[in-house]
Amino acid sequence: MGKDIEGGSEFIAKDYHDPPPAPLIDAEELTQWSLYRAVIAEFIATLLFLYITVLTVIGYKSQTDTTKNGDVCGGVGILGIAWAFGGMIFVLVYCTAGISGGHINPAVTFGLFLARKVSLVRAVLYMVAQCLGAICGCGLVKAFQKSYYTKYGGGANGLASGFSKGTGLGAEIIGTFVLVYTVFSATDPKRNARDSHVPVLAPLPIGFAVFMVHLATIPITGTGINPARSFGAAVIYNEDKAWDDHWIFWVGPFIGAAIAALYHQYVLRAAAVKALGSFRSSSNI
Repeated sequence: MGKDIEGGSEFIAKDYHDPPPAPLIDAEELTQWSLYRAVIAEFIATLLFLYITVLTVIGYKSQTDTTKNGDVCGGVGILGIAWAFGGMIFVLVYCTAGISGGHINPAVTFGLFLARKVSLVRAVLYMVAQCLGAICGCGLVKAFQKSYYTKYGGGANGLASGFSKGTGLGAEIIGTFVLVYTVFSATDPKRNARDSHVPVLAPLPIGFAVFMVHLATIPITGTGINPARSFGAAVIYNEDKAWDDHWIFWVGPFIGAAIAALYHQYVLRAAAVKALGSFRSSSNI
């Protein structure tokens, strides 16, 4: 066990061992209450996420509607919308991380599944719960503000005029890569063991990643980077505009999440090199 001495203070590094990969299919997991508790947590967290953020988007559009005596410079602006999304992710990940891992996003779940952090059973149940939670969250917004919800687009994602489908897809891929890469880095157990003397609040960088991506991509796609968020809004709004380019908000985030998972696992963590070294060692025995 090593020691690092810095500024007269002595820090003792924790022993670290890579956790075993999650099984692809774990039938026993289906009998555990902890799984269903986590699924419920994902459902409620995604519901709250969509409720607050879609209300923010609709409120901004209504306050800046000049046909209703709105002020073009009024409302929270794009900066406020980005803060709403990033802030809610920070809050909800902090609340649910110890129960479900605080995914709140099928793309995050998909990336963690590819890295063998969660089983297939858990990943599928999480994604279903996230999509249902998103639908219910948008449904609550529509129930409380039906006229505003319909008039101002229901918070649905869509490709802005002047941008090609390729640009929109690229924005979603890169945006989701930033998010999922941040998730892997902030929750890396090796980093936590190595830098145990440095307090790291994982929800904070994750929330900031969501905030920064929204600032960059709201003008392009309205910022999806979360298939459940895009799907829930499209289902409740249910107009042609919401479905025209909807595939972008599934394909883009899943590709971005896959790239982030591969980059973190096989480049930064050098999983492929470790596996090759282990194979060579066993061959020499």
